[in-house]
Amino acid sequence: MYGEDVMAGDWRRRKVVPEVDAEPDLVVEDADSGFCGAVVGFELGAVVLEDRFGKRRNFPLEPAAFLLDGRPVTLRRPVRAQPAQRRMTASGSIAVAGVKAQVAKASRIWVEGIHDAALVERIWGDDLRIEGIVVEPLSGIDDLAGDVREFGPSKTRRLGVLVDHLVPGSKESRIVAAVKDPNVLVTGHPYVDVWQAVKPERVGLRAWPVIPPGRPWKEGVCEAVGVREPADMWRRILASVSSYKDVETPLINSVERLIDFVTVLED
Repeated sequence: MYGEDVMAGDWRRRKVVPEVDAEPDLVVEDADSGFCGAVVGFELGAVVLEDRFGKRRNFPLEPAAFLLDGRPVTLRRPVRAQPAQRRMTASGSIAVAGVKAQVAKASRIWVEGIHDAALVERIWGDDLRIEGIVVEPLSGIDDLAGDVREFGPSKTRRLGVLVDHLVPGSKESRIVAAVKDPNVLVTGHPYVDVWQAVKPERVGLRAWPVIPPGRPWKEGVCEAVGVREPADMWRRILASVSSYKDVETPLINSVERLIDFVTVLED
């Protein structure tokens, strides 16, 4: 007359054992042994409990293995949030999130050519955009003193110049000596070309080829390494650079000095 077996099926309600984070100093009891203690750490996947006498024991994190306030619980190891990693720019400085590039300031940094400008941008571009400093390539420094006069440096309009092959006795050193404006800083590196400022191993070379004086340096390098065109070699070089770690220290020091000089202005 009832039509169905009232005892059929899973009619008993199953108890749900709560999961609890095993935070330090949480006091629980091991359900099997009766050992009661506070959580003091973890070893090899087991929780370490310490009782009031200082005795420690390890217990596996098994389901319903512990009592908390007399009720069964399953302990679990807390998941710790990973600390946010600080993002670094290619120049090695700390990246500043949410800061837009500034409108270009009057101060400038000049470099000798488009390859120099591209390399500086690759490494220091983020820093320069935040500071609002533009890097401009020159077509050479033969008339550097005249170019500087035309620029018109001042206390609020500084000029930094990066020169290749700036070594004592070189043509470049004599040209730079003619620039005497206090609002102009000229720095340089000892390499014949900015290509050479890139560490050779980054480009797959043991060392940069030695090119005899009087021969075009870039063409000589291309021939020595088996690359047909300088443009192809330059793409290979630039692709090998992702941070300041890929270039030589003299270039890093020179560019950093220029950035400091043009971004700290007198009132």
